[in-house]
Amino acid sequence: MQNTLQKFLQLSEKLLHDESRKPVADFIPSEELFTALDLDLSEDPLVEEEFDAALENLVLKTPRTATVGFFNQLFGGRNPDAVLGDLLAVMLNNSMYTYKAAGAQIGVEKVILRKVCTMLGWDDKAEGTFAPGGSMTNYMAMVMARDNFDETIKTKGVKDSLMVYTSKESHYSIPKNAAFSGIGRDQVHYIATDDYGRMEVTKLAQAIEADIEIGLKPMMINLTAGTTVLGAFDAIEPVVKLAKIHNIWVHVDGAYCGSVLFSNRYRSLIKGIEQVDSFSFNAHKMLGTPLSCSIIVTRDKKHLHESFSNDASYLYQTDHDEFNLGKMSLQCGRRNDALKFWTLWKSVGTKGLEKIVDHQFDLAQVARNYISSNPDYTLYSYPDSISVCFNYRDIPPRILCTSLYEAQELLVGYGSFGDHEFVRLVTINAQNDAQVILNFFKTLEAFVEKNYLELIAQCGPVEA
Repeated sequence: MQNTLQKFLQLSEKLLHDESRKPVADFIPSEELFTALDLDLSEDPLVEEEFDAALENLVLKTPRTATVGFFNQLFGGRNPDAVLGDLLAVMLNNSMYTYKAAGAQIGVEKVILRKVCTMLGWDDKAEGTFAPGGSMTNYMAMVMARDNFDETIKTKGVKDSLMVYTSKESHYSIPKNAAFSGIGRDQVHYIATDDYGRMEVTKLAQAIEADIEIGLKPMMINLTAGTTVLGAFDAIEPVVKLAKIHNIWVHVDGAYCGSVLFSNRYRSLIKGIEQVDSFSFNAHKMLGTPLSCSIIVTRDKKHLHESFSNDASYLYQTDHDEFNLGKMSLQCGRRNDALKFWTLWKSVGTKGLEKIVDHQFDLAQVARNYISSNPDYTLYSYPDSISVCFNYRDIPPRILCTSLYEAQELLVGYGSFGDHEFVRLVTINAQNDAQVILNFFKTLEAFVEKNYLELIAQCGPVEA
């Protein structure tokens, strides 16, 4: 193990050095992947030198998500305190289903969940768990909402035509989860949004009334705190008021931006969060822990127990259910995703987490200010979002983003809203500063200046 750790340290140092001079890894076309790298598995072991060379080449050719050139997804960066926790979790290798197997690490998870519930304004009846990603926390919310509507579904199956309501800008996991939970993709009612990408509450109310009129059963409303493209926040308070009239479960999917919970300046974006039935957020997004670190909490812990608990005498042999976390989890064996969040939170404090969140909004404002002051840009986003959407010199965003990627200049994605498609710059890496954001635009502009004719040629002939 000492030799392995030394090898890990050497590889990490090489990666960090290479990242410092080349923020974007070498581009490998997918059709060339298996010839460009030594990925084949053989009957006999490699000699150590060959193994080391193959591993180093793989590491150095992998996309770099922690550098000043990565703005592509809703995560990024590399927080040292959180990385330390993740590395220790691997070394400890605890599974988080029983106190017997995880011991003190159960306390780590419970402390985090209790603190989150307290910050939400919930009492001791509230509880939560960790899951492998935001799609899975949304799934757990949907299962709890389903079972809350009809507790016999767990044993008898779905009999009624249940309905789920979500905005047209919500995450794609919602229809998938409707299929998984037996509700059905066709039973998801997509509600229109306003010009800022927020669900229109009036349209939601009309949809619910219309569905009830024809005998459908409204079961769950999914709100989004940070839509995938525009980073918009659905209004919570008026939806909760509507849901109470019809006894509908309200879940807030805060996978992207639910971490505004930690910010005094931006918490108002989730005003009314204390009234919802369940809430989820990804600490591997705005808070910068390594993937994955997804949390779901519910205002009444009974829903976690009723939907996910199942007796297993070969597993739950000691201690109270409260310390056997598998009784409230979708999974049995589960890696320790809590420790990396705990080491981060413990080291910087709640005020430090607040600074991480606020800094991302500050970086987004730097980007919007730059775009607004330059006539070659068109801005499509607005304040109170860390998704900065724009176009440059009318170059189609798909062409521009793909060309930047293939040329190993920048990793940035594109998105669409309404009739517009645009580049989507995400300022979620809290290790960046304002100069990194300005350098992003300078790199983009220099690339376009150098390759303008080639980029325009890819657009095809202009129609008369």
